[in-house]
Amino acid sequence: MSSHDSTKNTLLISLLSGGIAGGVEGALTYPLEFAKTRIQLGDLAKESHSSEPKKRQQQQQQKKKQPRFRNPFSVAITVYRNEGIKSLYKGCSAQIIGSVGKDGVRFMAFDSIKSTFADPETGALTPARNLLAGLISGVCASVTAVTPAERIKTALIDDARNGATASRFHGPVHAVKTIVAEDGLVGLYRGFIGTTLKQASATACRLGSYNIIKDFESVRGIEQTIAVNFANGAVAGTIVTLVTQPFDTVKTRSQTARKTTTVQAVRAIVAEAGVRGFWRGTIMRLSRTVVSGGILFTTAESVAKVLRPLLLSSPGERIGGKVG
Repeated sequence: MSSHDSTKNTLLISLLSGGIAGGVEGALTYPLEFAKTRIQLGDLAKESHSSEPKKRQQQQQQKKKQPRFRNPFSVAITVYRNEGIKSLYKGCSAQIIGSVGKDGVRFMAFDSIKSTFADPETGALTPARNLLAGLISGVCASVTAVTPAERIKTALIDDARNGATASRFHGPVHAVKTIVAEDGLVGLYRGFIGTTLKQASATACRLGSYNIIKDFESVRGIEQTIAVNFANGAVAGTIVTLVTQPFDTVKTRSQTARKTTTVQAVRAIVAEAGVRGFWRGTIMRLSRTVVSGGILFTTAESVAKVLRPLLLSSPGERIGGKVG
C-alpha cells in the first residue's frame, strides 16, 4: 500500500470512528441534552404576542408558577410526567445525524491538521498546536454539519413546548422544509456565529485536552484501557463545558423557533440574569458532557481498533495509530 493510500485510509478510520462514536454518544445522552436546552430557553416558554392585558397577566402568573430546575434529572422527570416519553426525544434524530457528521468531520479534520502540525522527527505536538488543531477542526465541523443540525434540534425542542395542537413543526423533515421556505438556506444557519464560537472552542478544548492527557500518559507508559479512555474523555468533557458554556447559551437562545439574532440573544440573557445568565445550564450540561466525553472517546478508540487491521496494511500503522 502506498503512503498516499495509507493516509487516505487513516483519515477514513478517523471519519468512521468519530462518526459512529458521535451517533452512539448522541443517542445515549440525548435526554440530558434535551433538559439542558429546555433550561437555557428560560422564559421563552409558551409566550404569545397577544396585546390583551388579561392574557399577558395570565402568562406572567403561569410563568411564576413554573419551577426553576437545577439538575437535568428533575427536568427529564417532569417532562416525562407531563408530556410523555416521546417529548424527551423531540429533535433526537436531528441531534444524532448532526453528531455523526460533526464528530466524523472534526475527528478527521483534527487528525489531518495534527499530522501537518506534528514535529517531523518525533511526530509529537505541543499543547498549543494540539489546541490550534482542535480550533480549526471545530470551525470545519460547524460549517459542514453542526449549525444546521443544532438549528433544527433547538427549534423542535422550543416548538414542542407549545403543545401538540399549537406546534408549527411535525418533525425534523417538516422543520427543514418550513425554515427553508420561510428564510431560505440561510435560515438553517441562524446562530452560526454562536455555534461556531462554541464548536471551535469546544473542539479545541475537547480534542486538544484529550490528546494532551493521552500524550502525557503515553510518555509515562500508562496503558490505554477502556477505563483510562473513559476517564480521559470525562476530564476533557469537564474542561470543555466550563470554558464554552457562554457560547452554548447564546447559541441556544438564537436558534429557537422564533427569529432571534445573536445580538438579541445576548441582550435577552443579560436582561434576564446578568452575566451569570451565560452560564445557565452549566450543571445540566456538565452532567451530560462528563458522561458523553467518556462515551465518545471510548467508542471512537474501540471502533478504530477494529478498523485499523482492516484498512491498514503495515503492522506499525495498526498499532501506532490513535484517534483524535
